[in-house]
Amino acid sequence: MSKHFPFIVSGGPGSGKSTLLDAISQQGFMTYPEVPRLLIEEQSQLDDGILPWRQLGPFAELCFVKMLQQRQLAQTHAVMSFVDRAIGDICAYLSLGELAIPETIQVQARQDYQPIVLFCKPTVQTYVQDEVRPYPFEQALVIHDELLRQYQTLGFHVVDIPFMAIDERVEFVLQLCQNYVDSLS
Repeated sequence: MSKHFPFIVSGGPGSGKSTLLDAISQQGFMTYPEVPRLLIEEQSQLDDGILPWRQLGPFAELCFVKMLQQRQLAQTHAVMSFVDRAIGDICAYLSLGELAIPETIQVQARQDYQPIVLFCKPTVQTYVQDEVRPYPFEQALVIHDELLRQYQTLGFHVVDIPFMAIDERVEFVLQLCQNYVDSLS
């Protein structure tokens, strides 16, 4: 395992992943934004945009290409890097949509990431519905559970990030990840 592989931050929608990653970035670490959210914002501006609630398969392919690029870029930094969602998330969403998960996506989901996935669980306090997240809180929990199942099926060790003040969450994550990277030396 390379210490330059990025750490994945995943979990159900509205669980505070982006807030956590913004705070980690302020500590000098490399972070990468959530690809599906960026693509939804981009595609919703187009007349024939590819959106997951209309065309999940093609949307998953768009995410896959961008996530491969993001993972490759993340490996170029000397400091720890973190991605907001990763290829394993595509597997979960395809599963929820009752679509086949292409072998290429399954293989790539297992490669070139740290074996630890940091999981945030949505809470009533953190969940907000918006144009990109149009489903109710209960559906966010269903998504969370499928993400957890998929990452475990892919062979990752899932670490739940406790819900606490953001500075405490950052300290928890950075200490855990630094201890892991130090163990690789």
